[in-house]
Amino acid sequence: MSRLDQVDLVVEALTDVGLRRAVNEDSVLARRPVFVVADGMGGYEAGDRASAAVVGAFRDELPEGVPAELAGVRRALTRAEESVAAVAADTRRGAGSTLTGVVLVEHEHEPHWLIVNVGDSRVYRLFGAELEQLTVDHSLAQELVESGRLGRAERRDFAERNVITRAIGAPDARADSWLMPVTTGERLLVCSDGLHSEIADEEIRAILTMSGRPAAAAAALVDAAKRSGGRDNITVLVLDVRAGGVVDAAHATDSVSAVLGVADDGDTVEV
Repeated sequence: MSRLDQVDLVVEALTDVGLRRAVNEDSVLARRPVFVVADGMGGYEAGDRASAAVVGAFRDELPEGVPAELAGVRRALTRAEESVAAVAADTRRGAGSTLTGVVLVEHEHEPHWLIVNVGDSRVYRLFGAELEQLTVDHSLAQELVESGRLGRAERRDFAERNVITRAIGAPDARADSWLMPVTTGERLLVCSDGLHSEIADEEIRAILTMSGRPAAAAAALVDAAKRSGGRDNITVLVLDVRAGGVVDAAHATDSVSAVLGVADDGDTVEV
C-alpha cells in the first residue's frame, strides 16, 4: 500500500445559483485525486460552458484511479485553455473561467497537495482554530491591497471587486502552483467568489470550525452567503483529512513553490 492509499478523506461539494442570477456559471469536480472549482465568465450564453470546459479538462486528463503526473496537470491547463477558446469562438462576448483547487499527489514519498490557482476563486485551510487563505487572488482589488491603496477590510465593498487580472481564456492565464504537505486534521475549503465576496473570513472560519462534517459545513456556508445577499453563484468544496497525512503541525505549511513552472514534463508524482 502506498502512502497515498493511507490518506483518508471526507469531501462534500455544493453549488447554488444564488438569489440574483438566472444561470449557475460555476462548476465543481470533487473526486480523488482532483478537487477543483471553476467560475465561468461570459454571461448566460457562455459562462456555464466555460467553467464546465475547465472542469472537463481536469476530469479527462487526471482520471479517477490513475496515477497523477505534474505533466498531466499541465496538459489539463492547456486543454482547458483550448476548450474555453472554442466556447468563446461561438459567442459575441467571449468567455473565460477562474480555476482553483488541489490535487492529491506524492512528493518525496509523502502525500502532498498540489495547489493550482488562476483568478479569484480561493483555497482556504483550517487547522485547529486558525484559518489561512492559501491562494492569492488575481484581481484588481488584490493589486490595490498590495499597493496599499485599498484596505483588506474594504475589498468586499469595492465597486470593482469582480475585475480579475488572470483567467483561463484571458490573455494572462498563468497558474500559480505549489506543493504543501497533507496534514492529518486539516480542513480545506475551495470556493468561488460567490462565497468570499458575501461573507468575511471570520464568519467562514466560525462556520468551518463549528459545523461538524463537511456536508453540514458546505450547507451552512452556502446558506450564509445567501443570507448576506447571494448576488453571485456560490460553490463550496469542503475536504477533511482524517488520517494518513503528517501530524507535526510545525511542518503543516512547508511548501515547494512554482511547481508547474519549473518541473520538466517528464517529472511525475503518483496518486
